[in-house]
Amino acid sequence: MRVSFAITALVIALGSASCSQSIDKQSSNSAVETVAQWSQSSLNQFADTLSVTYRIVTNVPSEACASDAKADERCFIAEIDLTPADPLTDLVELTNKHWQIYFSQMRPVLDVLTDDFDIERIKGDLHRITPTDSFSGFEAGKTVTLRFRGELWQLSETDPMPNYYIVATDNTELTPAVISSTRLVTDPLTQLEQRPYVEAFTSASKQYQRTATDNLPWATAGVLFEQNAQLSMQKSHLDNSILPTPLKQVTHANQAKADLSLGLDTSKVDFSAVNTSAKQIQAALERLTVLGVSQSAEGIPLVLAALNEADMINGQYKLDVSSQRIMIQANDPSGFSYALASIQSVLGTDSLAIAAMTVEDKPRYDFRGMHIDVGRNFHSKASIFKLIDQMASFKLNKLHLHMADDEGWRLEIDGLPELTDIGSKRCHDLSEQHCLLPQLGSGPFADASVNGYYTKQDYIDILHYADDRQITVIPSMDMPGHSRAAMVAMQARYNRLMAIGEVENANRYVLDDPQDKTVYSSVQYYDDNTLNVCLESTYAFVDKVIDEIAKLHQQAGIPLQTYHIGADETAGAWLESPACQQFVAQSDQINSLAELGPYFIERVANMLADKGIQPAGWSDGMSHTRVENMPGNSQSNAWDVLAHDGYKRIHQQANNGWLTVLSNPEALYFDFPYEADPKEHGYYWAARALNTQKLFSFMTGNLPANAEQWRNIENNPFVADDRVQTNEQGQRVSGPLEKQRSVAGIQGQLWSETIRSPQQLEYMIFPRILMVAERGWHQPEWEVPYQYAGAVYDQNTTNFTDKMRQQQASQWQSIANHIGHKTLAKLDKFAINYRLPTVGAKVQAGQLHTNIAFPGLTVEYRQLEGDWLVYQQPIAVKGSVEVRAVSPNGQRRGRSLTVSH
Repeated sequence: MRVSFAITALVIALGSASCSQSIDKQSSNSAVETVAQWSQSSLNQFADTLSVTYRIVTNVPSEACASDAKADERCFIAEIDLTPADPLTDLVELTNKHWQIYFSQMRPVLDVLTDDFDIERIKGDLHRITPTDSFSGFEAGKTVTLRFRGELWQLSETDPMPNYYIVATDNTELTPAVISSTRLVTDPLTQLEQRPYVEAFTSASKQYQRTATDNLPWATAGVLFEQNAQLSMQKSHLDNSILPTPLKQVTHANQAKADLSLGLDTSKVDFSAVNTSAKQIQAALERLTVLGVSQSAEGIPLVLAALNEADMINGQYKLDVSSQRIMIQANDPSGFSYALASIQSVLGTDSLAIAAMTVEDKPRYDFRGMHIDVGRNFHSKASIFKLIDQMASFKLNKLHLHMADDEGWRLEIDGLPELTDIGSKRCHDLSEQHCLLPQLGSGPFADASVNGYYTKQDYIDILHYADDRQITVIPSMDMPGHSRAAMVAMQARYNRLMAIGEVENANRYVLDDPQDKTVYSSVQYYDDNTLNVCLESTYAFVDKVIDEIAKLHQQAGIPLQTYHIGADETAGAWLESPACQQFVAQSDQINSLAELGPYFIERVANMLADKGIQPAGWSDGMSHTRVENMPGNSQSNAWDVLAHDGYKRIHQQANNGWLTVLSNPEALYFDFPYEADPKEHGYYWAARALNTQKLFSFMTGNLPANAEQWRNIENNPFVADDRVQTNEQGQRVSGPLEKQRSVAGIQGQLWSETIRSPQQLEYMIFPRILMVAERGWHQPEWEVPYQYAGAVYDQNTTNFTDKMRQQQASQWQSIANHIGHKTLAKLDKFAINYRLPTVGAKVQAGQLHTNIAFPGLTVEYRQLEGDWLVYQQPIAVKGSVEVRAVSPNGQRRGRSLTVSH
């Protein structure tokens, strides 16, 4: 084994064989004098001309793991080809070994299987390649291959991170150089990230299967054709369709339509009569303007009136449309805005006339949210604004803004400048006194687009923008785990203040016990990312951050309602911390080191409650707390996998009386692939195919019942036993929901480890977010009623009846057509880079047949790499055939698939 795991260094350096600065070339075959030291130009030239190719060889454990591996061990083997190219290597034979190449590797390297190189893991996913004594140098055009064994598996062509870079070790003054062949490129037709350095998968059994029991089929054109077989073009109800589905809708077919081509007349709206203002519905009116419905005194009058009904809830409204006027009744700004959003939804793409109708509507859940991680990779204020606009279009009302994690701190905090001066950027600084170490393929430079932060004014702007669209912002700075950015920044603050003798101030926000010898590793392979929860300075820091965020809310005039602690994936720190051992010995609140994690969450939760702020956290951390020590209104985001009994924890937390928000990965993690295809973007630890239809099918009111329609990550059935379970002492360990208990809502999640561009951000969110809106707003008739006595569900039980399945299929038919015929065209007008579905296709009797997940979209095909043609009906084809979808505005294409004969 030639793999070392360094803890302190963290850069991707490739100081390479020396490059010629003066060359005496007598003839093309003459000897060439090599230069003893790198120059900046030679380093840059080498980086620009070195070809890198990454390939997955096998994920089969029997082929990939060492001979002495445990029976259940999972490994993969990968190779990296390094090929020097013209013009540099045509002139000089590179023999100098003063180079290092740094690269991000999602799964740690276990063994190097090539004699010429070592690979050292620095920290997190950052690895470093160095030559060994047996390395004889690079030669022009000659490939050297680095073969290695990694931990677990790599099942996607998007796993290999970009931006390898080279650092010269014989001239430390030189700037690192990014190896050009490992940069991402953007496909101009799809706007998707492309990895030219990654070799395409060719073998499902060796590369794409997870284990021997993996029965998930590769989503080829033929597989998709079978999946889409029940879908057909359905336009009969599209003129009146609304998404999310309203509670009640009656269309008056015998009445004249309302013609909105002249706009809406808002001049006579009496805002004094309703609990709202012109400003509070202006955003909804502006979205209509984008679709062609202006505000004009010549248009149809818009009338707003109060709605007085029993048991009113936020967002409830009544919409009455006629050719003479449009009346909206509601009792809060969100109700009026949601009614206007329904008008936005019902509009067609070729006419501004809508049917006369009456809609009575209200949301199923009060919490209908979207989470976006800007900590791992930063996303601009403009991107957040676009997301907020579309959330409002589909009646979502919570934005969970995750602004701090191991890889970045993204919000300016008054009085703690290091958090953003250092914690907001990653670059090649091994000392981490100026920036964090590179991670996630960020490369060596601080000006990379994945770096950045929101100023205080930016955050206030986001608050205002969201509030104008009836959306509450829930800020989150993950703690005590996932806190490496904060810890590095506060260590730099400590060093700065100690250097000028400000000892007391330096110690005010110390987050780590320097005497702590605990060895641990987080899920992301960090060994230094967890706040020490035994230090009072840690709580001083947390308190400072919360207070400063609350001040920004006060300045915005929008009180901080909920703060998300995070509290997830704490990696077993503190066990050998003298400060913690002393704390436990002296504490009258806790009795063991194992109680320190719950203690932190309980203490911070009550700190928030004392400030009048609702505490929130992820379900795993929340599950370890003592309920009696937690505020009664605590919120828990449940990210438990249902196929792994996740419903049990969700039921327990709902039974605690907490506001339990569904955030389940296999349905609601938008950083996962849409389809089971190695070219699809994203992580896949809980699901390898999460398309819009699957999220639509989510039975949120009966979580274990999903076992009757869903399968696990390997496409195998699972059993959900929701009956009371007890331990050996007879104590209840799990069981069904108590009567009158339910979940509080639903939230989509986008984690940003692999999301770098605004286009990729939107691609991963849209159109899946539409089904967050649907499931958060509307309770479907096909949902299996919950059985409070407890029940067992699997593929053989029949609670999900044939009638329910038919109802589900019928409604999906309608929604899929609504999306294909109406929604995507509107998203085009808002410049949203949504995902176009890959096309289902087969060749039968020599003819090409196609179908698509969203009927109404144009499909194109081509033969033998000829011209792309519009597919209209089955047509005779020969040879290789490709198919792809086209956006309604004709400006983008979906990823193409080759059709098997």
